[in-house]
Amino acid sequence: QVQLVESGGGLAGGSLRLSCSASGLAVDTYGLGWFRQAPGKQREAVSCIGRGDHVTYYRVSVKGRFTISRDNATNMVFLQMDNLKPDDAAIYYCAAGLCGFGFRGDYFGQGIRVTVSS
Repeated sequence: QVQLVESGGGLAGGSLRLSCSASGLAVDTYGLGWFRQAPGKQREAVSCIGRGDHVTYYRVSVKGRFTISRDNATNMVFLQMDNLKPDDAAIYYCAAGLCGFGFRGDYFGQGIRVTVSS
């Protein structure tokens, strides 16, 4: 059974680091990353990192502010979010799938809320 468990969400003034622990799948054969969904909006891909770390994707609105990384030894993926803006507030979902010019999520976590203070 595939499980993706997010942690690290909450209320942020400027920066926040999300973590995701993956189990039940061969992590090194999947791209890992994050989607988000704000109230009243569709879920959107935020960022992903390929199996070999040399492929990353960021949506335009987060480029230069968010940094994704992964540790295959511990089956973890991380999203460092700096210079957070009100538009970044959403439920963030960890996902495993195919990472390239975009991100196709095949498996999703339950999601974790990120709130940005103004």
